[in-house]
Amino acid sequence: MPRLMDQVVRGRVEAGCDEAGRGCLAGPVVAAAVVLTSEVARTLPLNDSKQLTAMQRDNLRREVEARAVTWAVAFVSPEEIDKMNILQASFEAMRRAVRKLAGQPDHLLIDGNRFVSAPDMPEHSCFVKGDAKVASIAAASILAKTHRDEFMLDAAQTYPEYGWCTNMGYPTVAHRRALTFHGPTPLHRSTFKWAPPAPTLFDPTE
Repeated sequence: MPRLMDQVVRGRVEAGCDEAGRGCLAGPVVAAAVVLTSEVARTLPLNDSKQLTAMQRDNLRREVEARAVTWAVAFVSPEEIDKMNILQASFEAMRRAVRKLAGQPDHLLIDGNRFVSAPDMPEHSCFVKGDAKVASIAAASILAKTHRDEFMLDAAQTYPEYGWCTNMGYPTVAHRRALTFHGPTPLHRSTFKWAPPAPTLFDPTE
């Protein structure tokens, strides 16, 4: 597992920020903000949440939530996503998470190549694939992913037809087919294209 940066600038209180659920057809977009001490950042086996198993993510979630200086998770609903678009909703989720922290950090470390700040936000820096480079961003990635998965697993009990217990709202073939057959739920994003792609000559026969 690669060694991640425990801090970008020494002595600065930095909050890593990341989101989960941008590419989903259903459910909220969820963001997390995490402040870690250098010691905790060095000792936890953190990595991009997509590179970890579900069990590893759940174990690290407990460690991060117990040992972080402060952490927060925020949700932006499907209705809000449809009003502001998914990119702006992702930024808004991050801003909400930062506002929920116990004390404002000196600087935000954002996963991605851009961020829309606000007057009450600290200065920020963006890191492409930051969840594989900076420990606090990796921790935020894990919290955002696990909290969102928890939400979708609960929602799957109400709407079992869509396979959310495995696809978490992402646009799998089975999810798209269920949408075609059953129609959308209140948790689906109405501005997202969800119809199955048209068959082509190169599709395998069933």
